[in-house]
Amino acid sequence: MLDALAAALDGTGPAVLPLDPALPRARLDALLGQFAPTAFETPEGTQCRTAGTGEDAGVPADVAVVVATSGSTGEPKGVQLSAAALRHSASASLRRIGATPGQRWLCPLPTSHIAGIGVLVRSLVSGTTPVVTGRLDPGERNLSQLGCANVSLVPTQLRRLLAAKADLDTFATILLGGAAAPASLLAQAHAAGARVVTTYGMTETCGGCVYNGHPLDGVSVRTGDDGHIQIAGPVLFSGYHRTASQPSVLDGTWFTTSDLGSVDGTGQLTVLGRADEMIITGGEKVAPAAVVAALESSPMVREAAVIGEPDPEWGQRVTAVIVPADPAAPPSLADLRAYVRRHLPPAAAPRALIAVPAIPLLPSGKPDLVELHKLGQSTLT
Repeated sequence: MLDALAAALDGTGPAVLPLDPALPRARLDALLGQFAPTAFETPEGTQCRTAGTGEDAGVPADVAVVVATSGSTGEPKGVQLSAAALRHSASASLRRIGATPGQRWLCPLPTSHIAGIGVLVRSLVSGTTPVVTGRLDPGERNLSQLGCANVSLVPTQLRRLLAAKADLDTFATILLGGAAAPASLLAQAHAAGARVVTTYGMTETCGGCVYNGHPLDGVSVRTGDDGHIQIAGPVLFSGYHRTASQPSVLDGTWFTTSDLGSVDGTGQLTVLGRADEMIITGGEKVAPAAVVAALESSPMVREAAVIGEPDPEWGQRVTAVIVPADPAAPPSLADLRAYVRRHLPPAAAPRALIAVPAIPLLPSGKPDLVELHKLGQSTLT
């Protein structure tokens, strides 16, 4: 993967479509059929496929990578990323965190997703070889022995590393993205000596393009009249591959995301959450990310996710899915409602509670909304 990516970036090789080999064969076949690569490479070698024809054949010359989005709420799209966009993203990231030449990166994320690909590109740009671990088990590894100065994590990984008392202070920088990071989690990481930089972005922006609320060099962020976050700059993608639906780009410059947010007078971005995940309950808007942050600040909760489920009285019911801090004594719905009401408006207090041993996640580390809604539907009475 690293060699193929390097060749795609410098133009000596074709564009690549990274896919997770652990996917079921039927799913891999469906993705190959949807995105129509001319060949696919496995440990057994390269196998050629019938090339596409007409407008569907290949990708634009400047495209280095096509990334299948996670598909948390539907079918994935093939996001086309140019070599220039990926290199700009990596270089701006390295400058922002003050990375020095020769510092290696730890990659405990799937390299079929943009976060893992970003680690590989930053490694190539900085002339180093990353340490790719797949699943990171803090109980079995002394992280300092991996010899890496920087790492990219999702909040669930950081939370579990903190619980295992891993030596997080061995890293010069921990880039944290993929989902909202509650203030309580960041405070715990700071207390453990970790330097955490929160990131915001998506596959269409080559991953994180806003660090600690401020855009990377060359990137601009604003919000539209409807509150949607809009992004401009050299990190933007080059459209979707073999997809009729194309991005919403204003004047060929601004990409309108699916997220809501605000930008203050200093230019700092606050992300409120996805517009299509906002919960309307009793006529009030509730941002799931805010409720998650409140719940995870409670000593009764280890991890949380929040969804909206249909409710005949309220329109939508705020449903909390939690991993209790003490599985033998999980909190009651009344306990958590009272706790959330001390931090947020009354409408944000959950009206349904589901306790689980683990929050279902996508391979990218994001909560699996499809599975969460299945849980919600199975418990509605």
